[in-house]
Amino acid sequence: MLLELGRAISLAFSILSLYAVLDTAFFLPAARWEERLVASFARIGLAACVCLISGLLFRYRAQPEVPLTRTLPVRLLLWTLFGAVLLFALAWSLDVYYIPFIWKNQPN
Repeated sequence: MLLELGRAISLAFSILSLYAVLDTAFFLPAARWEERLVASFARIGLAACVCLISGLLFRYRAQPEVPLTRTLPVRLLLWTLFGAVLLFALAWSLDVYYIPFIWKNQPN
């Protein structure tokens, strides 16, 4: 009973830490993309630690024994980081290469 409660709480903390990573990467006001990237690295490390600890709780007493990378929190971490990297690269390239073309004829 206590293990299931710990799993639920650790999964909630994993989701919240991943939310903090995405919030820092995309919604940091008045910051350049380089600053957002540097600020996201610390949050990625924190989210990885939280998700790995949560993955260990999910792996504990699993029948049959599953690898750590196949637990739900670790999969959430990997898929979220994969999607965030793709979206971050796309947003940065759009900002650098296409937004100046859209804004060049704006009135001052």
